[in-house]
Amino acid sequence: MSSLKGKTVIVTGGNTGIGREICLNFAMQGSNVVINYLFEEELALDLLIHVENMGGKGMVVKGDVSKLEQAQDIIDQAIHRFGRVDVLVNNSGITRDNLMMRMTENEFDSVIDVNLKGTWNMCKSVTRHMLKNRLGKIINIASVVGIMGNAGQANYVASKAAVIGLTKSLSKEFGSRGVTCNAVAPGFIQTKMTEELTDEVKENYLKQIPLNRFGSAQDVANAVVFLASDKADYITGQVLSVNGGMI
Repeated sequence: MSSLKGKTVIVTGGNTGIGREICLNFAMQGSNVVINYLFEEELALDLLIHVENMGGKGMVVKGDVSKLEQAQDIIDQAIHRFGRVDVLVNNSGITRDNLMMRMTENEFDSVIDVNLKGTWNMCKSVTRHMLKNRLGKIINIASVVGIMGNAGQANYVASKAAVIGLTKSLSKEFGSRGVTCNAVAPGFIQTKMTEELTDEVKENYLKQIPLNRFGSAQDVANAVVFLASDKADYITGQVLSVNGGMI
């Protein structure tokens, strides 16, 4: 999509899994890709090489999105390097699964801090810049379980359901200034995180998917790139579900 050539895109948690695939897809469009990471710096640096080999320009920025000051620093570094931020993809997320009776306060708080507060921090930090430019696209990565719920994931589900609510609210705040805000809600996507699930759990999920297969990180990246492009200029406040028909 030529409309993304030369645009500056920040992807939080961009060095692994879905985030990595999103970065590579923007690189293919000729975008300037800002790869945010907190751990595994070597993966971020390796990805940077791939991004630049594919025709995009890139940079890596270490930062904990759950801390507002660090979120602002990620935005500031991107602006300092490329002059502006056109697209923000809030992809950072963690899980700390447990049944409600066994879930600790730390397990709940840590997931909320990264998944929800981290998304809020990044949106908060980029708001003034995008509204001043009267142009920008924010894409928040939610989850199918944020819509349908899931046993043993009360913390994760609560965080992703809240991200959807945040997305809808921001779309109403920002729309008059030309900034769109949408969410992508992946279903069961094959990543390092889902590989840790038992075969029994995977089989149960597969039974719920009409397309009879798990999704790929590429499926999610396709949706994100579409929402970031000018083909989605009249779309805001929406949740694009990439789940093979689970719901």
